[in-house]
Amino acid sequence: MNASTGHAMFGETPPVRRKLRQEALAQWVFGAMAAAMIVPLLLIVGYLVVRAAPSLNLEFLLEVPKRGMTEGGIWPAFVGTLYLVFLSLAFSAPIGILAAVYLNEYARDNWFNRVINLAVINLAGVPSIVHALFGLGAFVYAARFGYSIISASLTLAIMTLPVIIAATREALASVPRSFREACWNVGATRWQTIWAVVLPNSISGILTGIILEVSRAAGETAPVMFTGVVFFKAVERGDLFPYYLNEQCMALSMHLYTISTQVPGVKESIPFATAIVLLALVLMVNAAAISLRVYLRSRKKW
Repeated sequence: MNASTGHAMFGETPPVRRKLRQEALAQWVFGAMAAAMIVPLLLIVGYLVVRAAPSLNLEFLLEVPKRGMTEGGIWPAFVGTLYLVFLSLAFSAPIGILAAVYLNEYARDNWFNRVINLAVINLAGVPSIVHALFGLGAFVYAARFGYSIISASLTLAIMTLPVIIAATREALASVPRSFREACWNVGATRWQTIWAVVLPNSISGILTGIILEVSRAAGETAPVMFTGVVFFKAVERGDLFPYYLNEQCMALSMHLYTISTQVPGVKESIPFATAIVLLALVLMVNAAAISLRVYLRSRKKW
């Protein structure tokens, strides 16, 4: 067999060339779809940064609003957002994780637990304004917490609870069943297996739900506007603890809406700078959680 015969025998055939063209086309299409998502995002962020540049500095973050919120900074709203996000996380994360553990590890496949699963799925799709009205009735009036940080945080916790439950269940389900069986075979109880094996191996997935919770809680306006966020509240510049939990507070999302639509004469760059700070806050919290998730995932042995 000469070289030309070998080349003809092992060269690309028309079906192979057709598959390669299809592969190249699919790669181009998927790359274009990724660019269609990333490029507009970069353009939006770049536009916000350019418009916010005249006001975007440390003084803007630490200063309080002045002259009817037409000047000054956003410190009260920034701290209020931190209060709301971390308190809602403190309420929703333990409950959501424990509920997911029950549904994935203990619950039997019967009509009652199927109803619970359906309720969790449907709760994730409820509009935020409905959660706001629920929080108003349940926490402000029925529980008598009044318009306060507690009421707003509990409302945000109820709103983000389904996301944490769903993400935690997926993380628990990803742990191989052989891990559980190995523990049971050496005499460990179900709870010992969950605590020592299942939860440590699923913590990176659980953090995914927490990341989503933080992002949504920081940007919501209606739930906190109805339950605990106020138009303006005077605090001291740079004060880290300006609010009591039974008081109302300011929040970045509400503040951004207010100065953009309700306050005339606001310096043009201030709403854009407020939006950048809100975006940066979410990204920083998410980056910390993602870094922890990557570290924990790198320690997995399987």
